[in-house]
Amino acid sequence: QREFTQKKTFTSWINSILAKHAPPSVISDLYTDIQQGHLLLDLLEVLSGQHLPREKGFNTFQCRSNIENALTFLKSRSLKLINIHVADIIEGKPSIVLGLIWTIIFHFHIEELAGTLACTYNQPSLDCSSVVDSSPKASRSAKESAKIKERWKISATKALLLWAKEQCSLHGSISVTDFKSSWRSGLPFLAIIQTLRPGLVDLEKAKTRSNKENLKEAFRIAELELNIPRLLEPEDVDIMNPDEKSIMTYVAQFLQYSRNLHESEEDTQEKVRGAVSWLTAQEKKLAKLLIDTENETYYQKYKDMMSFMEAFNQGKKPFLPVLSSKRSETELSEGQQQMREKWNKLISQINEWKVKLDQMLPSPLDSIEAWLQEVEHLQAEDLPDLQDPFEAMFVFREIIVIFKSLMDCFDSHLDTLQSFKNEDEKNMPLVLPEKLEEMKRRFSNIRFTNSSTFLEYHCGLCSAIANEVMLKLNIWDVKYGTKESVETLLENW
Repeated sequence: QREFTQKKTFTSWINSILAKHAPPSVISDLYTDIQQGHLLLDLLEVLSGQHLPREKGFNTFQCRSNIENALTFLKSRSLKLINIHVADIIEGKPSIVLGLIWTIIFHFHIEELAGTLACTYNQPSLDCSSVVDSSPKASRSAKESAKIKERWKISATKALLLWAKEQCSLHGSISVTDFKSSWRSGLPFLAIIQTLRPGLVDLEKAKTRSNKENLKEAFRIAELELNIPRLLEPEDVDIMNPDEKSIMTYVAQFLQYSRNLHESEEDTQEKVRGAVSWLTAQEKKLAKLLIDTENETYYQKYKDMMSFMEAFNQGKKPFLPVLSSKRSETELSEGQQQMREKWNKLISQINEWKVKLDQMLPSPLDSIEAWLQEVEHLQAEDLPDLQDPFEAMFVFREIIVIFKSLMDCFDSHLDTLQSFKNEDEKNMPLVLPEKLEEMKRRFSNIRFTNSSTFLEYHCGLCSAIANEVMLKLNIWDVKYGTKESVETLLENW
């Protein structure tokens, strides 16, 4: 299934590139058409903008020479072609051909695009995910933000994922944590489209549809409105474990589209002035609301917050293009800097309001909310990237113990939530029903991702153990001389 999906996706991607070649060419069967080397060179010429040497004929020697020229060019770009040999490509070996094409896609398509995001993670984020999402997964702690800003030496995969997360975060609780099952619902694709072209998607309606309907709609809109080639079909994504490389290839096209969006400076400044004016009004509205509701019940305070957020999310739509702009600080005009400062300040105030409301939940909901936030925070955290295998083993064991102890409370907390009597002594509701439903949805999300989270932790632990073993084997791979020293070594091992 994975090989079939990759072949289909990569073929479609290649044909979208070859359409720009002069003259245009097309691949019908990836494994056989690549054997001659001509189409491979056509692809590299379009991607690099260079004219590459080639043999014009199609005999075995000329085909081999063309493939060698292609591989030599890739090596000149410092690409590592591990276990990719001319003979295997001439034979059309599926795993080798797919490996070669993925190397090309990753370098020329994903890495180069991700490089344009370098400035993005060296500036304050305009992430407003926590504005409407009650889970702490959406909000980033100061420590995590600092970590992101500190290092651009993150992989292109991580950069692309961060970009996708930020596009989705502008639309509430739609989140992505990987390039696999996170995309299965189709909502992340639709959220990115809505960010890039506001008004094309009805996300509220999408939340009531099936995965396949959302995927079909997203691919249709992307193709018709954004001119993004349809590399995937719903059945490629709506499965238990969709192909990561195929989804990355498709998502990168949305990043390409966002890079190509051009707007006159005058229009931009006008929208920025409008955004600043709107943000100022929202800040005053929020300040007044906090004063007016100071002595209200939790129920009324939460209801007022919901009303404010509904109007806020509706009002921000016209300003999304400027609010989600990823220019570096040095590229910002005075008006854009003012807008960014106001936005960050307002989001911070809303998040503080949200935290205080969560702390005011009546017992035992307050402890359940705290438990939900702790689990969601753990699930949202990146796996530790430690160079020392022994330290990594210790950290992963510790994480597994913490996560398991948290998950041991899952059933009891869920039972408590479901049996919660939502009324006071006067038979008035204590908590807004929407809040209770939101908490139940978060339990469902945790249940859905529980096994994959455990698997990731155990995978990290096993990798750390394997690295520690290899480290010792590499150190001990020398002649020790006497039989006694070897026996001592084996005993220690």
